[in-house]
Amino acid sequence: MTTVTAAEAAYVVAALLFILSLAGLSQHRTSRSGVVWGIAGMVVALAATVGLASRSITATGLVLIAVATALGAGIGLWRARVVEMTGMPELIAIMHSLVGLAATFVGWNGYLDVDAELTGSLLGIHHAEVFIGVFIGAVTFTGSVVAYLKLSARIDSRPLTLPGKHILNVGALVAFVGLTVAFVVRPGMGLLIAVTVIALALGAHLVASIGGGDMPVVVSMLNSYSGWAAAASGFLLANNLLIVTGALVGSSGAYLSYIMCKAMNRSFISVIAGGFGTPAAADDGEQGEHREINAEETARLLRDASSVIIAPGYGMAVAQAQYPVAELARKLRERGVEVRFGIHPVAGRLPGHMNVLLAEANVPYDIVLEMDEINDDFPATSVVLVIGANDTVNPAAIDNPASPIAGMPVLHVWEAGHVVVFKRSMAVGYAGVQNPLFFRENTQMLFGDAKQRVEDILRGLDALDTQVPEMAGTSR
Repeated sequence: MTTVTAAEAAYVVAALLFILSLAGLSQHRTSRSGVVWGIAGMVVALAATVGLASRSITATGLVLIAVATALGAGIGLWRARVVEMTGMPELIAIMHSLVGLAATFVGWNGYLDVDAELTGSLLGIHHAEVFIGVFIGAVTFTGSVVAYLKLSARIDSRPLTLPGKHILNVGALVAFVGLTVAFVVRPGMGLLIAVTVIALALGAHLVASIGGGDMPVVVSMLNSYSGWAAAASGFLLANNLLIVTGALVGSSGAYLSYIMCKAMNRSFISVIAGGFGTPAAADDGEQGEHREINAEETARLLRDASSVIIAPGYGMAVAQAQYPVAELARKLRERGVEVRFGIHPVAGRLPGHMNVLLAEANVPYDIVLEMDEINDDFPATSVVLVIGANDTVNPAAIDNPASPIAGMPVLHVWEAGHVVVFKRSMAVGYAGVQNPLFFRENTQMLFGDAKQRVEDILRGLDALDTQVPEMAGTSR
């Protein structure tokens, strides 16, 4: 077996491992094995690529590859070790930006170092691959950087609304098509510079035009873009594994974006075009009198409840409250209370954010339900605890056609007997929209750090347990 055939065989094995990884990551119970399959596939892919490259590069080149691999692995292990769950969305966004930047560099290298054997139509195809790869990579790069800046609160999460923004986007795409044709006919550095600048501006504008409440879809969309950027690099490098892997990531990311758009009642095309961000409506002020509740009163409410639904949001992640929340669910279930979790598709800052947090705290999978599975059960629920969620439980999405989130399916928490909302203040959510839920008659606000308040409730439940025997002895 030659080095080339061995490498190609290894690429097939790696591709199969990546497919197994995606299958494993699709379910909670198999997610750990999915990660292991993915790591194994990457190890095989790297080993095969280095082995293949060793035939045509010098010893110095191999040393540089080893240094780059070790440096990248070291940075990756360090960031994975220190990042908190609240920082995962922006970490993923910045990783997508690196994929886009790499694809852009590969495209430029493909233009500067053309294989002398490419002639005629093959050379034209090569130039088209270069141009398309640079365009997709540059769009992914700046779009991911803007997403990172929004997710990390370094820039305003509200959507950028330039005059004629849709015309600007369409104009950029038309210019890309025209420049591609011109580049294939007569390649030139000026055309490549022009498309790079246009793509960089388009990527930044597409994501800047999307509001904070829709950022989970943006992260998924950028994941898809990074996959297609990798596939484009694979064509330029004649690397079948990179083509397959990029196509897997691109198609799975696009499908996830489509599922999330359906869940949010958004148009998939408008997501791709960066066109569904809208400014907040003029109803940001408080819409009535809110009522407050303390931890002890909440404990009594939960003790007397027959069923409880917990609706978590990004605030739970920020407070790192998943562990006391899991303990609260366990204690209530021991008392015979039916406890379940209602998860909105875009709760948190990235797809599956809340599911990962709850799995981390060992919450049983069978009591963690998606929005469509639990929405009909709220009218028969005694108490709902909204922990750090805002836009995903906002009735304005249903009641107010003028709201920026109008039409977005939400958790119908207000239909329960009692609603307790955990918040630090009465400030609006990430989408910048006030929530009428806070002022409903069956809603009470529990202010403060979510983790501390849940711990206070746990202590309140323990105190109530000790009071019951004493009260019984007094009556006798």
